[in-house]
This record gives sequence, structure tokens and C-alpha cells, in this order.
Amino acid sequence: MKTSAFIIFITIVVVIYGLANYYIYSRAIQTIPAGNSWRIWFTCVFWVLVSAYVVARFLERAHPCDFTEIITWIGSFWLGIMVYSLFTVLLIDLSRIGNHFFHFFPAIFYTDYQKTKSIVLLISVSIIMITVAAGFINARLPRIRHFDIEINKKVNGDKSLKIVLVSDIHMGTLIAKRRTNHLVEKIINLKPDLVLFAGDIVDEDLAPVIRRNLGEMLSHIKAKYGVYGITGNHEYIGGAESAVKYLRTHGINILRDTAVLVDDYFYLVGRDDRDKPRFTGKERKSLEEIMAQVDRSYPVILMDHQPFNLAKTVEQGVDLQVSGHTHHGQLWPFNYITHAIYELSWGYKQIGQTHFYVSSGFGSWGPPIRLGNRPEIVEILVRFR
Repeated sequence: MKTSAFIIFITIVVVIYGLANYYIYSRAIQTIPAGNSWRIWFTCVFWVLVSAYVVARFLERAHPCDFTEIITWIGSFWLGIMVYSLFTVLLIDLSRIGNHFFHFFPAIFYTDYQKTKSIVLLISVSIIMITVAAGFINARLPRIRHFDIEINKKVNGDKSLKIVLVSDIHMGTLIAKRRTNHLVEKIINLKPDLVLFAGDIVDEDLAPVIRRNLGEMLSHIKAKYGVYGITGNHEYIGGAESAVKYLRTHGINILRDTAVLVDDYFYLVGRDDRDKPRFTGKERKSLEEIMAQVDRSYPVILMDHQPFNLAKTVEQGVDLQVSGHTHHGQLWPFNYITHAIYELSWGYKQIGQTHFYVSSGFGSWGPPIRLGNRPEIVEILVRFR
């Protein structure tokens, strides 16, 4: 990404982030009476929390350490709290506007208006904190999804193939040793024939991954037909070349706009992430170019991180495409946005003779919470004619 474009993008993000937090602050501070010493404490704590994530992202690159990780955790939780605080404040303000015209608030609300505001604040904060806590617990309880598909092609190998698919691990500060070890154990216990990592294996900066030696855990994963992966947008955000080199060193065969014939059994196609031009200025190969080297009489499995242009996959005679990226919104109600953006935001779909699966992902980005969906490891049993 060009420096000027990056600066503009960061400026827009910071401005929106600052305005959203100021809106929350301006409403919350009204619940504390003027002259009360708690206003000063509230203001200081609030803006320290707001700045934590921004500061942590810079410190993580400059000097990763235990202190930086603590700041990252605090800032990441604040992102989740901020989202649901924003929704809560909007709901309260919309209710106030509605009451202005229709007068549906009971009269008791105005008997001691300052006390009413304090009670509303207490209830709101309690609901938000319970919501975030529930989302944090949910994010740490991945489920294993099983489903079967049939590809109507003869093969030179076994009549069935067990694939374990994982996307969007986001290894780093938040997804560290415990979560990565849990993932590896789950994959090994499934005894897969083939393991596929559909992008965003690392979460931007590689330094926390190296510091925690997380790649060593991944190297314990073995499969009859290999362990393969592709780049996602987060590999490019943090530097794709160093991430790819690190992952290959630890036993993951990263496919970059190429197709390989595995044991004269099936073709595996891996695409570079569609954000490659934005970060490198270089275009990724078209699917037509990659598929030119593929014998379509074999089963063809495609990994493409972002599930766009599904029709092109069908046109090229791919039998199974696996993707990730969407997190299925990660936080409710953002799943409605991903539904609007993607033809398939999460789950399975068949179009013509092509099977598609978009995973909600294993890890999380930003807030370490999930609401409205579960993290997952996907087991796909492919049966051939």
C-alpha cells in the first residue's frame, strides 16, 4: 500500500474511532453530577481505555513485550465494550427522541432525573459487561462441524478423503500458546487425510508469533496428503513474505497462485489473497491462468481466502472451494452486514456441480469475543464416485 494511501486510511479510521468514543463519553458523563470528583476519574479512565488499542498496535511492532501484551488485551476488550456501548447509547437516544413526540416514559422517570440517569448507566454497564464476558467465553469454545459432500469423479486413490479446514486463526498476542495448542490437539485427534489453512493464519505482526514460538506447535500437525495453506489479507497487512517464509519453515505448504497434483489423486489450488495489489502493487493471477495447468478430470479443490466471485469458480470447473475471512460478522449484528456483502457469509452451499464452504474461522480479530456465531474447525468428508 502506498504511504499516502495508508496515512489517509489510518486517519479516517482514527477519526471515526475518536468520534464514536466521544459520543459514548459525552452521554455517559451526563450521568455524573457536575462538580462530582468522579467526573475527573471517569474522564481519565475512559480516555486511557480508548487510547490503549491504538498505542498497543504501535508498541507491538516497535517493542513486543509482556507490558505490550497487557495493553493489547485491555485495548482489545475495550473495542468490544465500545461497540455495545455505542449501540446502547444510540438505543437510549432514539428512545428519548421517541418519548419527545409520544411521551411513553412513565412520570416516575422525572421524579429524580439525576437518579434515573445513574440507574440507567448502572443497568447499561452491567448488560454490556455481561454481553462481552459471554462473547469472550463463546470465542474460546470452538465447535467441530462435520459434513459430507460427493464429487462425481473417478479417482486413483481412496474413495473418500477427510479434510480438516481451519481459517482465520489470527495467531499472535490474543491467540497465543494455549489457544494454538488447543487447535493443534483438535486437528490431530480428527486424524485428517488433508489439512487446509484458508488464510489469516497470523494476525498481522509476526513478532508475537515468533516470540511465543507458535509455529513449533503447528509443525506437529501431520496428514497423509499434507498440510497446506494460503495467504489472507492479514498476512499482507503484516508482511506476506516473512509470514509465508515462517509458515513454510514450520511445515505448512503455502500455495501462492498455483496448483499442485497431490499423489496423482486430486488437484489442490491455492490463490494469493485478493488484497495483494493493495499492499504490494502487484496483481494476483486470475483463476483462469491458474486453472490452465489443471486436468479437470481429477477432483479440484480450491482455497481462496475471501469468498468473492463464486460464479467464476463454477465456470472453471472447481469441485470444492473453501474460504474464510468473513468471521460471519464475529459480533452480532455485523453478521447482517456480511450477509449483504457476500453471496455466502458462512456455511455450505452448492452451485451447479461446485461445492462451497465458508468458515466462520477459529480465532478473532480486534475484540477477543464472538457473539451470534461460534468459532469452528471444519471436518469435510469428500466421497468420490
